[in-house]
Amino acid sequence: MKFYPYKRLNRPIGLRVMSVSLRLPDRTRDHLDTSAFATPQRTVALGVAQHEDWLSARIGLSATLPPGATDPDAPWSDLRVLAVLTDGDTNVRTTVELSQDAPDSKEWSGAIEVRRDDHVGRADLAVHAVATVDGVRGRAVTETDVDWTIDTTAEEPLGGLRLDVKQTSFTKSAREWLRPYADAPWIVDASGRLPLVMVNTDVEGFSDLLGGETGGMENKVHELLLSQMATDVWTAVFHSAVGDLEVEPDGSPVFPTDWRGEVLREMLPDVVPGLRAEDALRQVHRRRTGDAGWVELQTRVHYAAVRRAGARQSLANVLRALQQNNREDRP
Repeated sequence: MKFYPYKRLNRPIGLRVMSVSLRLPDRTRDHLDTSAFATPQRTVALGVAQHEDWLSARIGLSATLPPGATDPDAPWSDLRVLAVLTDGDTNVRTTVELSQDAPDSKEWSGAIEVRRDDHVGRADLAVHAVATVDGVRGRAVTETDVDWTIDTTAEEPLGGLRLDVKQTSFTKSAREWLRPYADAPWIVDASGRLPLVMVNTDVEGFSDLLGGETGGMENKVHELLLSQMATDVWTAVFHSAVGDLEVEPDGSPVFPTDWRGEVLREMLPDVVPGLRAEDALRQVHRRRTGDAGWVELQTRVHYAAVRRAGARQSLANVLRALQQNNREDRP
């Protein structure tokens, strides 16, 4: 937790992406539809239009300040709202000032320009409210609590993990490496272009349960099995991602640019809470390659996996269904 020697707002800024357009070499603009950005994942995918030669992207923003930000008796003056785009890979930082929609309004809007040549993959977009407090200019009074991701190459605004799922008999599969795992209901292979989940059809009825929609208790068990499988997947791919990191000459680890990078950015806030993504990755790398701390971190890794798998909700659904069945069976 950070402590500030002045008064601040205790609630974050709400940030929404309202529009996205690409400037092309002929100076025209391609206004992308809403499929280019996803609010739940807080992600903008600039590759959705499949333009290979776009020059820059203009992203329209709307920010909502929390109550008290614009009150006449607020303990600050000269309030400004700034959108900040930060790229850790290229060390580019772009800042634009947003405009208040109306006097005393909590809504601020504007646009930020993303230049293609300044970025090679992903950049983080945040909004900060700064003001003069106790006579000191430029003090931060609140900010967004979760950054948006601006992905310059992705064709879909996916914030989660993409998987390849296949079903096969482990004892009869042409993949000989599966045969030693004949007793396992599923196996995760995190060595390829995408994480691969192999489902063992030798487990009688398991494949039907995973793929069927029979209703009732079977559906709840189906959800619970999927959440357990997803927990195993998230755990396996996190370990795969941190186990093969490129390292800078100064020893700093580098975020992978494929799905491994997606996994790390998704899970690190729960594995090492309270740190920026780059700092969290450095800490995890130090613990894994150092003398201590890696074993203790496994509880956090498992927690992060469970959260993303939705295990709590799936278990709650099964328990409610069981309680309902018990009530119906009573005379």
